Amino acid sequence: MPQVEVSGCSIEYQWYRAPHPGQREPLVMLHEGLGSVSLWKDFPDRVAHVTGRNVLAYSRQGYGQSSALSAGREPDYMHDEALKVLPQLREKLGIGSCALLGHSDGASIALIHAGARRWPVSSLTVIAPHVFVEDISVQSITSARQAYLTTDLRERLARHHADPDGAFRGWCDIWLDDRFRHWNIEEYLPGIECPVLAIQGHDDEYGSLEQVHRILRAVELIEVMKLESCGHWPHRDQPDKVLSALRAFLEACP
Repeated sequence: MPQVEVSGCSIEYQWYRAPHPGQREPLVMLHEGLGSVSLWKDFPDRVAHVTGRNVLAYSRQGYGQSSALSAGREPDYMHDEALKVLPQLREKLGIGSCALLGHSDGASIALIHAGARRWPVSSLTVIAPHVFVEDISVQSITSARQAYLTTDLRERLARHHADPDGAFRGWCDIWLDDRFRHWNIEEYLPGIECPVLAIQGHDDEYGSLEQVHRILRAVELIEVMKLESCGHWPHRDQPDKVLSALRAFLEACP
């Protein structure tokens, strides 16, 4: 898989080509807190074919085959990704205006990036986003930490991450750090001027519907999709519904 140097780190990325993209802007995908290019599985390819856009997925530092973390994460790690790393990545890969699609941590990064209004973003799709820290998030991550120690979770993550311990601890440790309880990105929401599609499962074990409700109250151009019998991974639990909504949303965007 190709690599690009960004902020002194080697970042793996993959393009998924649409059959006939025409003049449509590319779509950049931002993965969850334990994700990577490979953990998206076939979803980026399906997005490219359904939307007719070329799709870029990349693994942030500490994930996939990208450079390992050199230290633990700080509470502003998503701000760093949104305001420093992603802009440099876009520049290195020649990505001008684009659509963003983020899941979980990736959705939060996308919201910060778009809300900063420094780089052109034509539309924003956020799946299971976080804009503040809830007890349900902390409780589920605490359970995930126990699962990492007692089940085959580490083995499963090792199939997708060169450094599974670094990937897991980099995510888990900061979310369970007392300093992170005050993390909140709502200040960026009023700055989002592009159309937004927010997708949330009713049974999301990492966040309540209040996450998307706060985005709804702050963003002018927004469509919210709430899915019954759906957890934290709507694009895995109900991929056809998500893809159909994404296609309709992007077709309606200017």
